[in-house]
Parts: sequence; structure tokens; C-alpha cells
Amino acid sequence: MTTAYAGGIARLYDLVHQGKGKDYAREAADLAALIGSRVPGAHSVLDVACGTGLHLEHLAPLFASVEGVEISPDMRELAVRRNPDVTVHLGDMRDFALGTTHSAVTCMFSSIGHMRDQAELDAALARFAAHLDPAGGVVVVEPWWFPETFTPGYVGASITEAEGRTISRVSHSRLEDDATRIDVHYLIASPGEEITHLAESHRITLFERAAYERAFVRAGLEVEFLEGGPSGRGLFVGVPA
Repeated sequence: MTTAYAGGIARLYDLVHQGKGKDYAREAADLAALIGSRVPGAHSVLDVACGTGLHLEHLAPLFASVEGVEISPDMRELAVRRNPDVTVHLGDMRDFALGTTHSAVTCMFSSIGHMRDQAELDAALARFAAHLDPAGGVVVVEPWWFPETFTPGYVGASITEAEGRTISRVSHSRLEDDATRIDVHYLIASPGEEITHLAESHRITLFERAAYERAFVRAGLEVEFLEGGPSGRGLFVGVPA
């Protein structure tokens, strides 16, 4: 039975990924070092699809200015609550226009995979490039899996204990045309309460590496691909051509 959960999916997202060992502080430090290597003296970062603001929290002490963009009102609300001194804009990566520019624009944790096709990917990269400082900057994008590195049928499972609750998460990934379909189920158990069940489903496009590179080039950026990255999917790094 699926029921309401006061914390919502956004809060579960935080607890589960932290419980699985995602180290936002280390990722932010590595990201800052990468930005600094491409833009010495970088002073500001715009994190697009910033989610609940965990990267922002750890980037804020490393730069003079950080801002976020998030399409989900629930996630943005948590990001604002977590980072009261940081501006977090409600916006879509395909068409946001803030009227500001930054030393770096980042898009992490494979959020870019929610673009549905090459046209949307191009639109997002064009928006990222448009928000770079005229004197130069860097765009860093963490992709989703490529078609040849995706594992159809993959099942992920974890159990997290936090805030007096036990949270079980099970996900199943399958191939759906040119995308990954991920079905995720949560069971949340608290002493003296009924078990809560939540479910969500995501379609994440399996772009070829060349598709990302085309989007960077069309946005006027020279692009390189770095193996590894925070989740093993690599990072695309672009600077103005």
C-alpha cells in the first residue's frame, strides 16, 4: 500500500544517499580543485539541478559566492532551509535565465540525463555557457551512463537508519528504448507506526558520449572527458572555445 510520508521523497533522497556513503564534502572539495585548475581565482559557482543543496553546503565555504537552480519545489525548499544564506532559484535547466554570470557552472549526480533528446541537451548546455563569466569560466557536467556502460536489469538495495526510522530502498533499472527506466520503492518503518511505502519512476536518457560532446561544442565550449568522477560515470569539462 502506498501512503503519504511527511518527510517526502526529497528528504528520503538525502537520508538514503548519505546512508549509502555518498560523500558530498569530498565531492565538493574535488569539484573546487577541478574548477580552480581550469579557472585560477574562480570566485563563484552556479550549481544547476542542485537538489536538496548538499553540494552547495560544502561549496559555500570554498568560494566567495555560490547559487543553485532546482526544478523541484520540494527539493528547492530543503536546499533553501539547509543553505539560508545561498540563493536557490526555481528553474528548468533547459531555459533558465538569471541575468548573472559565474566562474563555474556545474550539473552533478547525472541530472543532465533527464534531458529527453539532443535538442534538450543542446538547450541545457547553451544555458550553462550563457551563465559563464565573459572573461572565462568552466562548465562541469556529470553524465548518466553511456549506452555501452549501462547494465540492464541492475538491482540496487540499501537499508538506512536515520531520524528514528529504518528506510529500505530497492531499485530496478531496465532498458526502455534509448533510456534507462528506474523504478524505486521505499519502505519506511518507525516504532509504533505503520510501515509506509513510497514509489517513484524515472526515465533517464542514455546519451552517447558524442551527444554530450556535440552539445558542448554547439554551446561554444571546448570539451574534454575525464574518467572516473564521483560516481564512476566520468565528468565532462568545458571551457569557452
